[in-house]
Amino acid sequence: MTLLRNPKQRKLLFSAGLSWMFDAMDVGMISFVVAALAKDWNLGPEQIGILTSINSVGMAVGAAAAGILADRFGRKPILLWTLLIFSFASGLSAFATGFAILCVLRFIAGFGLGGELPVASTLVSESMPARERGRAVVLLESFWAVGWIASALIAFFVIPDYGWRVAFGIGAVPALYALYLRRAIDDSPKFAEIKKAPVSLKKRIATVWSPEYRRSTIMLWILWFTVVFSYYGMFLWLPTVMVLKGFSLVKSFEYVLIMTLAQLPGYFTAAYFIEKFGRKFVLVIYMLFTAVSAAWFGNATTEGMLMAAGICLSFFNLGAWGGMYAYTPELYPTSIRSTGAGLATSFGRIGGIIAPLLVGVLVGKSMAIGSIFMLFFVTIIIGALAVLFLGKETKGTELL
Repeated sequence: MTLLRNPKQRKLLFSAGLSWMFDAMDVGMISFVVAALAKDWNLGPEQIGILTSINSVGMAVGAAAAGILADRFGRKPILLWTLLIFSFASGLSAFATGFAILCVLRFIAGFGLGGELPVASTLVSESMPARERGRAVVLLESFWAVGWIASALIAFFVIPDYGWRVAFGIGAVPALYALYLRRAIDDSPKFAEIKKAPVSLKKRIATVWSPEYRRSTIMLWILWFTVVFSYYGMFLWLPTVMVLKGFSLVKSFEYVLIMTLAQLPGYFTAAYFIEKFGRKFVLVIYMLFTAVSAAWFGNATTEGMLMAAGICLSFFNLGAWGGMYAYTPELYPTSIRSTGAGLATSFGRIGGIIAPLLVGVLVGKSMAIGSIFMLFFVTIIIGALAVLFLGKETKGTELL
């Protein structure tokens, strides 16, 4: 796998990647914190579902708002503002005195998180040559795994001894990084071309749903919903599911850390295959294997099977995420790219709202974990079929 030859492009990828890493660290932290909060605050399954879902509510609103604003004011300024919003809200979460206050702060943090992701992927996509664009965006997404690994390490070494408040406090660090990012990166050269003749919001949204782009929009909305629904339903509950399967809190953190390490080779293989075989190949194959892994994990009966299934789940699910982020910006022209990507991401976040709540309700009703994970199996298959039959290949094409 060749790396980017242009030093400026490598710097952009690494700089945007670190902001992506901080995003993932914050989202990952929630999955570990709720497992600790459930004991400290005596939270029931429904309350855990609400807390994890409220983050996704903020992400849904933030993705749509930031996508729209980035097509009007530029990718770079919106990226910086969303980074600041989520880092301040995450830091303030450390001082939450009750469940309601924590939910409000997690909504604000989610707004920043949800806004940053589609804007960062659009910025990187627009700044890379066609032959390396898909690989660059998947490598950008690989920083998500680094962030999750960081959150798992914090959970394993910090939460048991120092508590969840210290873990949230660490989430304020990205605010300092935003000061560096302000000078380190430039805005997209593609955006500079359309800056002098901005398109109205009404026209941008109408174009996203025009006959030319309607098929791609429908496919993306199905893809994003099914991937986000399954991811947040499974991974935000992973430490808690491990506890429900009989492991101690510390042991569950240790196992989830090992599973999380499998995300990195998942991204790297997807980054290789995406320029060799195309976007559709990576998405369909990795999603099908994710579905199989979900069914396997939910029905695992031994410790070894649970670990093996969890590792496969992390490997293929996060590889699919990388493909999805690379594919999404390529389906729209520059004038509506961030708006189209932001709206698809926002619709997908609805899945992230529903899934943790639904899992909370189903766990509260004592439904078997195996049955819950079969629901994710079916959902992921639907997403794979949408890409297979509605998607068009964009490998090697120049952005309009």
